[in-house]
Amino acid sequence: MNSARRPAVAVALYVHALRITSPLRAPDNHAISSIVKSNMPTAQEQYDDAMFEFSQGHYDACIAKIRSLLAEDPDHFDAQLALGMAYYRKEDYATAIAEGHKAEKLRPQDPLVHTNLSLFYMKAGDKATAEHHGLQARIVSWKDNLARPGDKAAGDSDLKMAQAPPQPVKLPPKFPDMPWKKKPPVGGGPAPAS
Repeated sequence: MNSARRPAVAVALYVHALRITSPLRAPDNHAISSIVKSNMPTAQEQYDDAMFEFSQGHYDACIAKIRSLLAEDPDHFDAQLALGMAYYRKEDYATAIAEGHKAEKLRPQDPLVHTNLSLFYMKAGDKATAEHHGLQARIVSWKDNLARPGDKAAGDSDLKMAQAPPQPVKLPPKFPDMPWKKKPPVGGGPAPAS
């Protein structure tokens, strides 16, 4: 085959391959879309992969994976919280603070959000704001511990009202004969009869 004809053959093969595979790529192809969906990692699997990268110290890879997860599910609280911590570990405190505030918008009453923000602000040098968020974390955790008396189940309470004493255990009138408990007399004589 001459060299001038090779590109034309390659183009023809490519066009033929596109004609064959284009029905497979169609957006309304339910068979392909179900296969793709079943093989796509779930949000939890994506989060776990990102956290593995975080645990290995690969913060850039962690950030990329969390960002792709947040692109699919912007309300994923744990991912948003972890993104702030990944930027903190990279010592990018301004971005960590911005991502921490995004997590705060998702769950303003979560003590971990305020604890992280306190840490981020302290490292950024803003001690007053760090103390504010530290206090917010304590207040939120105290509010979680406070519950109206009717909210807890009766069995869960640490402090209980005075209760009647438990019924005494009734012993049987006569125990069965237990020869293994009889001791021989000290003087070596026969055992006493019972």
